[in-house]
Amino acid sequence: MRDRLALLAVLPMLLPGAARADDAGAAELQKCKICHALDAAGGNRVGPNLHGVFGRKAGTLPGFNFSEAMKNSGIVWDDETVAKYLRNPKDSMPGNRMSFPGLKDEAVLHDLLGQLKQATE
Repeated sequence: MRDRLALLAVLPMLLPGAARADDAGAAELQKCKICHALDAAGGNRVGPNLHGVFGRKAGTLPGFNFSEAMKNSGIVWDDETVAKYLRNPKDSMPGNRMSFPGLKDEAVLHDLLGQLKQATE
């Protein structure tokens, strides 16, 4: 009986698709790093450097050529605005140039926000 209970406890971790949200959030953060630097010394890449992004007005980082949509959005990046943008960048800000298709899984998005915050402080 005890062996069966142990198997039931471990089985969900072995099934495909049962990855924890924090693992998936970490994987999403790696995708961000393809186009964005996260540290202060990283500079701009295809996308702007995200260091210090939380609390910054969208489209204002010096040295990056932002879209007019981004510059004129009036957004200040916080948990809510970043989450809305990352769910669907094209719909949340028509005319922006980010090619990321969006993130639908709320658990992964929540974890990504925490990791992004920590990585860009």
